[in-house]
Amino acid sequence: MYKPSSLKQHLINSVKELQRSPDRVLVFMDEGNVVCSSAPGLSFEYRYTLTLIITDYAGQPDAVFIPLLAWVGQHQRELLDNHEQRQEAISFNAEVLASDLVDIEISLPLTERTIVKTQADGQLNISHPPEPQLDPFLPAGTYQLRDSNGEVLTEWQSAAPANGNGVTIDG
Repeated sequence: MYKPSSLKQHLINSVKELQRSPDRVLVFMDEGNVVCSSAPGLSFEYRYTLTLIITDYAGQPDAVFIPLLAWVGQHQRELLDNHEQRQEAISFNAEVLASDLVDIEISLPLTERTIVKTQADGQLNISHPPEPQLDPFLPAGTYQLRDSNGEVLTEWQSAAPANGNGVTIDG
């Protein structure tokens, strides 16, 4: 599963506050299922709730949620496009620890397809295709979020969708 580490790394790379202490970003996968289709073969889909916890956060919440939404737009777009899902799919809780310090817990449902193809020699090739994109969620480029004083709170790169990575298992 690549999405949990991808989102974690995206937020650490994007949010200046998290770059100082990346160990404050915790990621969990809860309520997971492996869903197989009735088609022949071993292909399946992971379905789970990703829980992301940021501890002792002193920055602005917008600096976390805007790059999070940019990531979701590329990696789980239906959470933004589907009217039913976008109402409650991305949820959060926050615990105020001090006037300028909070713990934030964010939950979102994710899926990841795993395509398994048997080769003529018996080997199984596994690939994790990227999410289908009708058009890029954000054009490729650098994006910044600034506060009212002009200070950069977060910065990230949006790129064209990547191809899935392949893994070969000897059969």
